[in-house]
Amino acid sequence: MAAGLVAGLLASVAFPGLALAQQPAGAASARIAFDIPAQDLNRGVLKFAQRAGVQVFYDTAKLAGRRSSAVSGTLTPQEALSRLLAGTGLTYRFTGPAQVTIVDPSATSAAGTSPDGAIELGTIDVQGTGTVGYVATTSDAGTKTDTPLIETPQSISVVTRDELNDRNVQTLTEAVAYTPGVRTGESGFDPRYDSFSIRGFDVTYNGIYRDGLRLPGANMSIFKVEPYGVDSVTILRGPSSALYGLGSPGGLVDITSKRPTEVAFGEVEVMGGNYDLWQGQFDVGGPVDKDGTLLYRLTGVLRDAGSPNTLGGGVNDMAYIAPAATWKPNDQTKITFLGEYQQSETPASMPYFGWNGSVNAPFSQSIGDYNSLKQDQWRIGYLAEHEFNEVFTVRQNLRYGYADTHVRYNGISDYDYEAGTASRYTGYVHDKLKSFVVDNQLQADFATGPVVHKLLFGLDYSYLGLDGGIGYGTASDISLFNGQPLGPTFDPPLNSARYDQKQSQTGIYVQEQATFDRWILTLTGRYDWVATRDEDLLANTTDHIDDNAFTGRVGLTYLFDNGIAPYVSYATSFAPNLGVDINGNVFDPTTARQIEAGVKYAPVGFDGYFTAAVFQINQENGLTTDPTNPLFQVQTGEVRARGFELEAVANLGKGLKLRGAYTYLDLTNVAGEAETIGLTPSGQPQNAFSIWVDYQFQEGSKLAGLGIGAGVRYTGATWGDSLNTFQNSAYTLVDAKLSYDFSYLDVRLKGWSAQLNAQNLLNEEYVTCDVGYCYEGMPRTVIAGLKYRW
Repeated sequence: MAAGLVAGLLASVAFPGLALAQQPAGAASARIAFDIPAQDLNRGVLKFAQRAGVQVFYDTAKLAGRRSSAVSGTLTPQEALSRLLAGTGLTYRFTGPAQVTIVDPSATSAAGTSPDGAIELGTIDVQGTGTVGYVATTSDAGTKTDTPLIETPQSISVVTRDELNDRNVQTLTEAVAYTPGVRTGESGFDPRYDSFSIRGFDVTYNGIYRDGLRLPGANMSIFKVEPYGVDSVTILRGPSSALYGLGSPGGLVDITSKRPTEVAFGEVEVMGGNYDLWQGQFDVGGPVDKDGTLLYRLTGVLRDAGSPNTLGGGVNDMAYIAPAATWKPNDQTKITFLGEYQQSETPASMPYFGWNGSVNAPFSQSIGDYNSLKQDQWRIGYLAEHEFNEVFTVRQNLRYGYADTHVRYNGISDYDYEAGTASRYTGYVHDKLKSFVVDNQLQADFATGPVVHKLLFGLDYSYLGLDGGIGYGTASDISLFNGQPLGPTFDPPLNSARYDQKQSQTGIYVQEQATFDRWILTLTGRYDWVATRDEDLLANTTDHIDDNAFTGRVGLTYLFDNGIAPYVSYATSFAPNLGVDINGNVFDPTTARQIEAGVKYAPVGFDGYFTAAVFQINQENGLTTDPTNPLFQVQTGEVRARGFELEAVANLGKGLKLRGAYTYLDLTNVAGEAETIGLTPSGQPQNAFSIWVDYQFQEGSKLAGLGIGAGVRYTGATWGDSLNTFQNSAYTLVDAKLSYDFSYLDVRLKGWSAQLNAQNLLNEEYVTCDVGYCYEGMPRTVIAGLKYRW
């Protein structure tokens, strides 16, 4: 077979007068920004040659039928080609400053090179998402392009599937609990929603994304996340409206769903735990046809469990099924379809008391016969991508979702001690939430002289509809002797509020990532048009609100050869707010601006990722819980957040992995109600620290097969109300893990493993007060599981 010659493109591509860069003498040592997905090896080598500006000589027959590995990051051509060819069995040698030959060696010398001097390639064990163990190298959450974390000019963390497995997380809140800047448990133990804040600002309603598309929430209807159906979780800290539009000043959390795989696999697991937990789950996937053009994945969970901190019982049940399919008609086109159906039930009301000057005040609790939050939700959508040529790639991500939520709770309204009974009231909320989101992107990769460009154009649209209401009534009396209800209880009519809210948003954005030598300039700009209609069906009134705003981000990063990357960025955010306050008044948009500086470190030759960041965020018109009624929200003036964050994630080798984080946060009201200016919003600690370490005993050890893990989460003291009249004490929680791989006992048990996880292992009892309402913390929970994987 004749040898093929692939040279770097020296003529203009797509743009008249613009050309891909040709590297001068010494090209083999220059560092270049690469972004080459895994694909047919012939095409991958072509893209490498075009990006590196070198001539590549090879025998086309040797490359036929092989696939390249993904290459992403700022690398030398040698580094990039080594990653591209990893696992193919091929080697290469540079025969000149801008010439390289790929060969298939028949023998190697003791020195590790072939007789003709070709470089022998080892196997790089990198998952499809660009992660190994706990360490992720790339994410598209910070730029909507496949960008190395070290090149993203904003603080960003990725929690990988390996870490989610080791900690056996049961909620999204647990998934992010060991990352910097994230505050969990602000309202104590609450299984209803994934509720947490980033850098002092809530993200529950406008900061949760799935597969790059917003998961909206309104009133009591919020899409729930089953973490077993998640591949990874990315936390992007700071305003991100320039790319995503409506969002929280604190940042966002982007959940990557499990996708179909090119390699067939399967696993089933059964688990049991305290509070009557029983759970079964499965995950299977692989190619449908022999050519791998059609892939599938199916993930499911069934949970029957009780819930702590409830009076008269409470459940934490879940039924979840998520099908996925990928169609790849060729190496340039890929469409992944993602679906989900989920039923869940938790308590609607957790025990709490209003602060009266004593932590020993009696807790108010709903009786178990009328205390539940039931939600049915589903979503369907797709992620489509087509690569026209070496310059242009187009993507469209689309999803429709629906959630139907019923909330029922009760409380004591009066006592009749002579009769030995107590009267009760009921609260009932029924919300139906509809969501449609589509994001269209056009990406252009090209170079002008020494500058490499990654240009992104986007147009997105989202629609949110909330149809619901609130009603209050009476429940049957209860006996004061045994606490049991004396009759049935029925849903009251929606007599307090009846609303129909619709919000549509259209945004257009553009982003430039320009790389010159070691400098990376990131510029992002966006303009949003938002239309909101709020209809009060009881008062027969309608409000129309139109909002529009420009948001932006500018970031500058410098890459040192040793893996250190300092950066600085400025970003703004904008978020219209759905809903009304207790008086029926609509909310103004929340806006914010942030300046951030930091340094990221991905050591050369060491599998780790370390970051440090300082920041200041100024938010105006944010929403907080109404101190007079926790079912409503109020709008604040201006809040300033200043802070410092540290993060360390590393695979230390020989089975040892760790994640650590420290956060210092100074949160202050700088405008608004006079009595709160200069004070700290409640519920936010000034200091927080966490570390998780996992160790797997290696083959050859007497304990081979055994895995142990331990974590510590420290939350500093917080103010319990908006006037800073009392504080919550600091607390420390300990988590732990034990696992065992039974194949080390007998090879016939390959695929079988067991794992035991405990949260709050020492059963630390603590109470957290927020805006004057106090809640019990999460008690000790223990879950044991038996898994078979093939």
